[in-house]
Order: sequence, then structure tokens, then C-alpha cells
Amino acid sequence: MAGLDINIGLNAVIMAVTEGAPRVLTVHKDVLSEYAPAEDRPTALPFGPFEPNRHRTLELGLREWVEEQTGLSLGYVEQLYTFGDRNRDPRERADGSRVVSIGYLALVRENSPFRTKDAEWVNCYDFLPWEDWRKGRPPLLDQFIFPALDRWIMAEPEEKAQRAERASIAFATSYSRWDVERVLDRYELLYEAGLVVEAKRDDMLKRNEVGVGRSFALDHRRMLATALARVRGKIKYRPLVFELLAPTFTLLKLQNVVEALSGVGLHKQNFRRLVTNNRLVEQTGNMDTESRGRPAALFQFRRDAVRERSQPGVGLPVRQSP
Repeated sequence: MAGLDINIGLNAVIMAVTEGAPRVLTVHKDVLSEYAPAEDRPTALPFGPFEPNRHRTLELGLREWVEEQTGLSLGYVEQLYTFGDRNRDPRERADGSRVVSIGYLALVRENSPFRTKDAEWVNCYDFLPWEDWRKGRPPLLDQFIFPALDRWIMAEPEEKAQRAERASIAFATSYSRWDVERVLDRYELLYEAGLVVEAKRDDMLKRNEVGVGRSFALDHRRMLATALARVRGKIKYRPLVFELLAPTFTLLKLQNVVEALSGVGLHKQNFRRLVTNNRLVEQTGNMDTESRGRPAALFQFRRDAVRERSQPGVGLPVRQSP
């Protein structure tokens, strides 16, 4: 039976930080037409099938598809997760092949070019708006998400306690603190509660609710949530944030990039003290004269920090606990 066949797909979550916003590279309908059914072609992540005769390795296959669809030649890439839920591709319901996608995370500098009209940078928080706490608690939580979650909790009396606990942990609804790394937990909870448009594909979207956040093709928003959680966790103990910066940068620029990815505001002096005392950066002796206001010192990442410390991350000295 065709339904027992398994095809391997390759997906790329390519992230950059531009003008203080975390962005993800997306592709549009013309690119999707060969791989997705006509009724399911919204914005998607760059992707394509793994072709054993063409691709020597999975990663090389991914790099080929990304360059073909976006014109971007990737640098830093790491395998993210394997996504293989049943019916994640609607063609499977029509006795099509099971599609198992291997997701990859790539970080690029914000000025990375691409040469196709089908590719576009989109703010990650357009898809996951509840994750951006840089200006404080997002109004969306109190105006829509929490009331909707309360209705979902009360809808099943036998599961009320369990659902309430999950919501409390994921969204810090009671005495729990907001955990920046629980991005996937929060998306999964909203999906299960029928509060994102993607749930409609599994007939889970409540008729009286409106999906929150911009939707993605297939389960690509779940992939983005997985990637953002990975990045938020790693910036605390790995220097991957410097992949998103030019070779030289100001400390303010570094802080803005970390805030954009973590979704929380950082204490300026504590952050600067942390990165300088831990000798993650060093001054170049030059000044940034292009920015407005007083010229600021330019820094560069100390490559030796990787050898000197087991966890050379920037940390997250939050300005005010959410």
C-alpha cells in the first residue's frame, strides 16, 4: 500500500536578527507547488525531499534545496529534530506516503542576501506573538489566550486539574516564572486547545475561537517553535549568538540581538559586566561612527573563549522577571 511508504523531507529554520527583530526565512507558493497540495500552500520554511541518488548526505541535500529556493548559501547548520507525526502532510490522508521531515537550524548574519522573489524574511513573533516580552507582558495573553485557555480547561472536568497545571507551567499563569525555553510547550498547548489555525487541519479548532498568530504551512510553525527554544537555551552556554553578528559590533548591538532571540529585556549594566568579565569579547580599538549619538567602542568575539570555558554563553540577566 502506498500509505505504508515513507518519504524523507528536509526543512530549514534559517534565523537572523534584523533591526532588533528575530526573523525567519520563508518561501511562498511558487516554491511550494511541487511539494504541497493546492489547498495547503501558505508561507512555508525552505524544504524539499531527500533524494538518495542526488544527495550524498542529508545536510548537503538541505543546503542544495535552500540555495535553490532562496539563493542563500548556509554557514552554521545543526540538525534540529525529526518531525514524523501521522498526517502531518495532508496527502497522507488520501493514502499518500508518510512524510518524515528532518529539521535543521541555521543562523546567518542579518545582511545575508538572497536572489529570488519567492523568499522573504518574516518576524518570528508574527508566528509566535506570545513569546515577545521585551516590552513587558504581551496584551494578547490577557485579552485572548488566558480566557481561551480557561474555557479549554473547564471543558473537560475530569482533566481540569491536569490542564490547569500544564497551562500554569507553560504560560506562568499563577506563581510560575516565565521560562523563555518553553516555546514548544506553549505552542503545543495552544494547538491542543484549538487556538492556532493549524489545529483546524485536525478538526480541533473551536468554532467560537480565532487562531492566534500567523499560520505556517503543514507543521512548520511547530518547527519554528522548536528552533526558537533551541536557540534560547543555547545562547546561555554556547557562543552561537555571534553567528548573527558582523565581525565587529557594539555591546548595545550584541544586547539587542540577545534580547530579540530571548524575547526578554536585559539589564544593560549586568549584561555588559557578564560578557566582559567572562572575556567573551575584546575591544578592537575602533569606534562605531555610523550610529547616531555618541560613538561607541567596537568589540569582537574572542575565539579563545571556547577553549577557556566549558560554557562560553552570554547568559540572560533579565531586566525584570516576567
